[in-house]
Amino acid sequence: MKRAAKAKQAVRIARRILTISVVTVFCLWLISAAAVLVWSSRDEARPAQAIVVLGAAQYAGKPSPVLRARLDHALELWNRHLASLLILTGGTGSGDTTSEAAVGRTYARKRGVPDSAILVENEGRTTSESMRAVAGMLEVRGLQSALLVSDPFHMLRLRILARRFGFTPYTSPTRTSPISPNREERWKYIFSESLKAPMAFFFEKKL
Repeated sequence: MKRAAKAKQAVRIARRILTISVVTVFCLWLISAAAVLVWSSRDEARPAQAIVVLGAAQYAGKPSPVLRARLDHALELWNRHLASLLILTGGTGSGDTTSEAAVGRTYARKRGVPDSAILVENEGRTTSESMRAVAGMLEVRGLQSALLVSDPFHMLRLRILARRFGFTPYTSPTRTSPISPNREERWKYIFSESLKAPMAFFFEKKL
């Protein structure tokens, strides 16, 4: 009888621990999702030492609607003279013959940005890889701050990565991305970022 009672008590304790763990994880996820939403709505556009555009898909040398929205916003910041350097990121996808960054460079040059003011980071295949490379590019030039341009859902993780890699970020999301009006797509990305942002905070190695 005593053994049976102890076994039941152990099961109750295990269930309680499991319940507390599940509730804790859920609450932490809610906090992360809320933070993603908060940073998606903030625009910190101000003078900085560079404008960094995160890459997105390109099609046969032309920017996708998502990439074009990011580039157009960056050009708007450039035309407001908020920075004198434009850094375009994004590597070459499977089957592509050119990189997202190179496509962005052509797009920016056609719209009046001099080639001397453009830097290209075309090796990164992930956000983390691109941000790490950008940090290195800024460091060798003695630069410490950058305006980060991407979709709204991306802002929190970009800010976390920039801090971990050693430069001061100011986030400025585009408001014309085709993802934003699409509720299903927008929430899919918000959910994804609510998981990726804590991973970037706790597990991404600092420079």
